[in-house]
Amino acid sequence: MSEGLRAQKKHETRKTISDVATRLFIRNGFEDVTIADIAAEARVAKMTVTNHFPRKEDLVFDIREDFTSWPAALIRDSVFQDTRELYFEMLGAEHALVGFSGPGFVRMINESPILTNALHEMHREREVTLTDLLIRRHPEQGLEPILAAAHLATVLRVLFQEVFDRTLAQEKAIADDLWPVAERAFDQLEPALGRY
Repeated sequence: MSEGLRAQKKHETRKTISDVATRLFIRNGFEDVTIADIAAEARVAKMTVTNHFPRKEDLVFDIREDFTSWPAALIRDSVFQDTRELYFEMLGAEHALVGFSGPGFVRMINESPILTNALHEMHREREVTLTDLLIRRHPEQGLEPILAAAHLATVLRVLFQEVFDRTLAQEKAIADDLWPVAERAFDQLEPALGRY
């Protein structure tokens, strides 16, 4: 088997396991589904599941790496303006990175302390990534880049939670309704952070 086919098969196996696990978690609850249940349903060995997903919560948050590196990995020039622009692109696309994932998925996370903690951890990792970026760009400014990253990360986290809360409430047109709220949130930050 060629390297390309091997990589494709690995990717397909990972996606199958993740999809099966998510379906089982939503149906039965995160805590009540075992790795053995997932392996049996996905028709793979338990070790295959744990090789792809070392922690059970990784099966839910298979976008963790993208989540924690976004938006820092895409920022080109202005950290504040680029983050703002990227956020509204994602909001318009109703992307998972800003909280859109469907009522069943949101309810599953909301009902599980383990998943809620994992999500909080992901938000903290995102803040660390933004902090590192700002410190590298402004090493002479001491605490200010750290505070700027904290402010930006807080706005992203609060807006993410708002999408979750509105999804749980089964609201319609969430992106449209949240748009002016998000604009005001970024407007409040601009006087302090617009120079970053």
